[in-house]
Parts: sequence; structure tokens; C-alpha cells
Amino acid sequence: MSEAVLERPTTQSQGKRNKALGKRGEDAAARFLERRGYEIVARNWTCYAGEADIIARDDDAIVFVEVKTRRDCDKGMPAEAVTQDKRERYERIALEYLKDCEITDAPVRFDIISIVAISSDRALVRHHINAFGGA
Repeated sequence: MSEAVLERPTTQSQGKRNKALGKRGEDAAARFLERRGYEIVARNWTCYAGEADIIARDDDAIVFVEVKTRRDCDKGMPAEAVTQDKRERYERIALEYLKDCEITDAPVRFDIISIVAISSDRALVRHHINAFGGA
């Protein structure tokens, strides 16, 4: 009788799985927002300050959405991973976006969508509206 040796996933394969999970989470978050009447105006918008996962319109407000997806809550809820540094970076990203698009009079909001994958086709989604700051 032989024993099967389970190899520990490599950092590279873990990174690919995490990236794939993040992409699935962002796709789910965009669908979630659209079903609630938001207009998605940009995804993965990038500037010198970083990347905004989703930029949407909610009535007249421009909403910058950070999406956090996890497989479980062992390390806390996904929204808890949005650090003060990340919040400040989102404010800089928002300022760059508003300048780039020449938007001067729209209200700005920062939301977080946290997703916990329950199974391959089910997830717990929580939308934290006006979660932090202001540009």
C-alpha cells in the first residue's frame, strides 16, 4: 500500500486562487450593485494612487467601492481588511478620478462590499454604504 503525499499549494498557486476569488467577488459586487439600480461607470480604474475596484453612480452621487472577498471569516470579516492606509488611498484615487473626468459638483461616497464565499455558487454579501471618508 502506498501513501499519497499531499503537496502544500505553492505561493504562486495560492496567489492565482486569491486573484481568481477576488475577480469573482468583484463580478458579484458589480451585479449586486446593478440589481440595486447603480450604474457601473468603471471597474479597476487605475491611477498613480492605486486602483478603485468599482466606480458607480447612485442617483447623483459618485460611489467608489472597495470589494473584499474571503473564503471564510477565520481572519475576521472582509471589510475589516480595509485599513486606514487603504481608505486614504481611496480618497486620493477619488480625487484623481474626479479631476480626470472633470467632475466638480457631484457628491462622493465611499462604500465597501464584503463577500464571504460559502460555496462555489453561494456567498454572503454585505454592502457598507458610506463606509468612510470624503473627498
